[in-house]
Amino acid sequence: MPAPRPSPRSHRGNPHSDRPRTVGAREQVRQPGSSPADRLLGAARRLFALEGIRAVGIERIIAEANVARASLYQTFGSKDGLVVAYLNEQDAADRAAWQAAAQKAAGPAQRILALFDLAIASAPGRGYRGCLYLNAATEFPDPQHPISKAVAQHRTWLREILLTELNAAGAADPEGDADMVQVLYDGGLAGSKFSHCDAPIRVARHRTELLLLAKG
Repeated sequence: MPAPRPSPRSHRGNPHSDRPRTVGAREQVRQPGSSPADRLLGAARRLFALEGIRAVGIERIIAEANVARASLYQTFGSKDGLVVAYLNEQDAADRAAWQAAAQKAAGPAQRILALFDLAIASAPGRGYRGCLYLNAATEFPDPQHPISKAVAQHRTWLREILLTELNAAGAADPEGDADMVQVLYDGGLAGSKFSHCDAPIRVARHRTELLLLAKG
């Protein structure tokens, strides 16, 4: 009598099964060691810079970040809270980048021009979207809104740099010169957004350099 055929091996409930484990889509895209806050800020950087703030909804953010909806509210309180954190994070990064560039600059004029150099270097990665702070201010014009206040904080820092360096350069009218440089800087970034290239920022840098040479 032939021996009975063994039944097919079942993997169900077998902790030692050698069958490859199927990994869910969420688990596949998570980066080891990244927290929900990190992933939310990463999604904010990508989406807000390229598409704007109001155009990107909460569902899109949490899907891009691959987190639960509760993570956004527990960490940032609201979408506005995430936007403020995103702007503050970018502000800190911009300050650090300028400080590093300023340490290598030969003098006050070069430290001012470093602002333009950094804008030129970062423009392609930001999709030539212009100034992310001015973009945010356009979407949230109320000066009392937390997002507008975050923008104002960055603008105050930028103004202080211009005044400090113009005073160091011996400018006779640092306030007026700071106004001119600010207009050139803002205009160059706005122009890059419409032309989708860095040429307007380079023109603004050149005009600023001529202004500084004339003052020197």
